[in-house]
Amino acid sequence: MMNYDVIIVGAGSMGMAAGYYLSLEGKSVLLLDSFNPPHDRGAHHGDTRIIRHAYGEGTSYVPLALRAQKLWFDLEQQSGRKLFYQTGVLNVGTRDSTFIQQVISSSEAYSLPLQTVDSSKTHTRWPAISLPEGYVGCFESDSGVLKSEECIRAYRELLERQQVNILTNTSVQELTIDSAGVTVQTADESYKGRALIVTAGAWSSKLLPLMNIHPPLVTKRKTFAWFEADDFLFGEDRFPAFTYETSLGHYYGFPSMGGAGLKVGRHDGGLRIHPDEAISEFGALQEDEEDLRMFLSRFMPLANTKLRKGKTCTYTLTPDENFIIDSHPEYPHIAFAAGFSGHGFKFSSVVGEILCQLITTGRSEHDISLFSMNRFN
Repeated sequence: MMNYDVIIVGAGSMGMAAGYYLSLEGKSVLLLDSFNPPHDRGAHHGDTRIIRHAYGEGTSYVPLALRAQKLWFDLEQQSGRKLFYQTGVLNVGTRDSTFIQQVISSSEAYSLPLQTVDSSKTHTRWPAISLPEGYVGCFESDSGVLKSEECIRAYRELLERQQVNILTNTSVQELTIDSAGVTVQTADESYKGRALIVTAGAWSSKLLPLMNIHPPLVTKRKTFAWFEADDFLFGEDRFPAFTYETSLGHYYGFPSMGGAGLKVGRHDGGLRIHPDEAISEFGALQEDEEDLRMFLSRFMPLANTKLRKGKTCTYTLTPDENFIIDSHPEYPHIAFAAGFSGHGFKFSSVVGEILCQLITTGRSEHDISLFSMNRFN
């Protein structure tokens, strides 16, 4: 039986980052994943993710977003890969909406650059955008787009350079924990660790109960698509990433990156599924494309063009859509992170750092009280 300082179950966004920071601390690490990251079953699927700083989900996230941004810059430097594109991010909603008010208050509390413009000025600056009266745009110039799958590749390459063991296409069959450590059983082998991190995404609801942790998680099928776009209007050098809170729903999207077309998806809604269930492809439901076109026709009619391609992914949601990041109540050498509710990828660098700190020192220097499991008791 092979022995490690730390075993990480789930080598996706958070797990790969945690493994990297633990390796920098000189820990021997084993990462296990049911697939082969980057892959199309994880939270990193779909090429791009937005990173916002003035955070509409609450000011508590801002210090983490800023730290995550710093760590992404560090990863770029260490890996030599281009990971971040400073396109800016346009946050849209009615002026009195909670989301927009929290974007504004976040920027004021942390002195973040933010321009708030009305519907007519938004259209003047970005002619492809059409906002109804009463809507405003809050533009963050320092934010932008992360190449999510490139981020996973960067972490993986650095881990492999340090000869960290990453076992892919390997599912965990059993977890045995006690005060001395943990034993992880796969179909072929058993592995012993002094500490354990579980970052299993949609499969957290399957694995965490093995440790008597029962998070209230729901997995949903989500859709997104790319549409033909004029790069003079929608190119990454002139059009921002965006998030819209509207009467139709909450939508997000990206400029045409390298001529790929305008990418747009819906953040809320979605069909509940089981993590092991085969996700039906984009277009299996008539509303997959119709819903996105409804948004585009109202807010970006010049992008309501030919569909290039559509894809599906999963969200794993908590009831309040805040994350779960915590240590085991009985075993401090066990930490877990789950329920990132469709807005977690941007934070995966700092979540990896937090998990590393929980394992190595028993506490994090970051405020993670918002993410405690105790809030569900």
